[in-house]
Amino acid sequence: MVRGTVLVHRRRCGKPNCRCASGGAAHEQTVLSYKQAGKTRFLMLPAVEVEQVRAATARFRAAKARVEAEGNAGLVELVARLGRSKKAS
Repeated sequence: MVRGTVLVHRRRCGKPNCRCASGGAAHEQTVLSYKQAGKTRFLMLPAVEVEQVRAATARFRAAKARVEAEGNAGLVELVARLGRSKKAS
């Protein structure tokens, strides 16, 4: 599992003789975007790693959703149980 998002980062390099400076297509690089110490970071991904990292981020999101669902179910159960005990008193 990997926390983050795989995305295509498009940018202009700033070199005056480059195709991107004259209105051509911007440079594209597939990256992993993630937060560290409150800052967004980008990790450039080699083409051979993209699908594997994309699958790992999907597994992380699925696991996070399962934990959220279990936590919400536990909270509902606790509120219901404690609500019943107040009524019984």
